[in-house]
Amino acid sequence: MFPPRGLPKRIVLLAGVALLVGAVAAQTTHYHVAKTYALGGDGGWDYLALDTVNHHLFIARENHFMVVDPSSGMLIGEIPGMNRAHGVAFAYDADHGFATSGGDSTVTMFDLKTLRVLGTTIAAVDDDALLYDPATQRVYTFNGDAHSASVIDPVSGKNFGTIDLGAKPESGATTEDGKLYVNLSEAGEVAEIDARAMKVTRTWSVAPCTTPTGMAVDLVHHRLFSTCRNKVLAVSDPVAGKLVTTVPIGAGVDGAGFDPATQLVFAPNGDGTLTVIHEATPDHYTVVQTVKTMVGARTMTLDYGTHTVYTASAKFGPVSRGATGRRRRPPVLPGTFTLLVVRP
Repeated sequence: MFPPRGLPKRIVLLAGVALLVGAVAAQTTHYHVAKTYALGGDGGWDYLALDTVNHHLFIARENHFMVVDPSSGMLIGEIPGMNRAHGVAFAYDADHGFATSGGDSTVTMFDLKTLRVLGTTIAAVDDDALLYDPATQRVYTFNGDAHSASVIDPVSGKNFGTIDLGAKPESGATTEDGKLYVNLSEAGEVAEIDARAMKVTRTWSVAPCTTPTGMAVDLVHHRLFSTCRNKVLAVSDPVAGKLVTTVPIGAGVDGAGFDPATQLVFAPNGDGTLTVIHEATPDHYTVVQTVKTMVGARTMTLDYGTHTVYTASAKFGPVSRGATGRRRRPPVLPGTFTLLVVRP
């Protein structure tokens, strides 16, 4: 969580040590694609999420979630019944997982150990990213076309409230102190949410960033990282409610990650690169590596214990144009979906 202002000297010292250790790690770390696993299956994909307690990797695959053993690439099971699968969140206190289905506005609750589906509830139109907030012990879905967030009880799985966001949300993050933050993609802003009061308390612009998508958070140094479609990472200070700086990244980004042990920020780009950025201080950032991945590998999840990045993509067919001449998305070639394990 965000500690109050006027931190004790011990906390300040620990924060300084984290930056120093991160600086050394960044100088010696070199990420590479260590393994690839052919997972197959048809259709597209969206978010990845790692359940570190049960060692399950969840990958959204249109009409279901694949559940994979990240150590072996073996398929463990699935969460079925999705219509445009998007995100997964884990409420470990309740031993429940939650998955969004944007095509029918539902949220599915499942058992984290057995993967058994326990029930569904209606969120709102185009429910997409979601997160679990330990401070309020609630699950929050971010609903794109509805311009809202739905509040889900992690024990019963029921929707018991809606937060009006006033604009289209993408990914969000919790600072574990009762505040949530979410990218407002079309507005080019970040919104701060009072999770207990269930209302937006303020917004701020992240210009020159446009279309912020993925979000990650540095809890110790009070920084939010928004990955943006115009090829920049926007760094915000949520205490002050303002943009700090921007850093160049690749094209077609959709996710984000931050490793507090190494002070590295990750931007998975659809152009087939992973941008690795070092936080030298809370106000200064440097691109330390551009890792070649696969075209389309635009989302990710991070194992903080091993500092491993997981991303995924597939091979694509030729690009075609519709009747109006507009370019269509290239088709995913059947059976080519691949998990990439990116390690230092």
